[in-house]
Amino acid sequence: MIVGSQKPFDEIWEMIQSFKKILVLGCNTCVAVCHAGGSKEAEILSEMIKVKAKQMSHSIDVNSMSVMRQCENEYLDEFMDNIKSTDLVLSMACGVGVNFLSDKINAVPVYPALNTSFYGGVPKEGLFIELCAGCGNCILHLTGGICPIARCSKSLMNGPCGGTDKGKCEVSKDIDCAWFLIVERMKLLGALEKLYDVQPPRDWSTSFHGGPRKISLEHIKAYEEQQGGQIR
Repeated sequence: MIVGSQKPFDEIWEMIQSFKKILVLGCNTCVAVCHAGGSKEAEILSEMIKVKAKQMSHSIDVNSMSVMRQCENEYLDEFMDNIKSTDLVLSMACGVGVNFLSDKINAVPVYPALNTSFYGGVPKEGLFIELCAGCGNCILHLTGGICPIARCSKSLMNGPCGGTDKGKCEVSKDIDCAWFLIVERMKLLGALEKLYDVQPPRDWSTSFHGGPRKISLEHIKAYEEQQGGQIR
């Protein structure tokens, strides 16, 4: 299972305030279980944005909906017309969902409303490709929905490096250069100028600090204890 937490609202507002039509898209599997990105959370965030927009005298059309999972085609295909008809998708999925949806719709930006924290795996036969490292400080709104931490072999914050060759990584010709993909995506979105801003060195303290990471929802624990339930 993938665990995440919602970004501070002020950070979300800073990302989205220039857009006129926004779809807050919930994800009803992993991040819904940890009370971060399901249909209820999508509705609440949508209302918070509407209230903020009214306070700031901003004209923003905000709607919300949810899908079972944002990382699988079968759950997205029937909703693609709605998703593509907006100016911005504010995704309440994990970083994998943001990457996957960004790749699927291409010309509509997908911004993260959550910080992906860590993963609990459910083994399954087949091919799996890492799209998100769960670094705890999501920057996908700066890189076109493509994660340089997970998808760049060197996890470069500013790229591409000198080793890229015709869109491939010097580590292996079977690996796409993440920064080549980022540049091409940002061109398509008309936001290439965002890459001119040099990003500071990565603060890895949000990711690895010794020992397993956890998020503890004390109010949920207290409720379960009152009901005589067990926290799994």
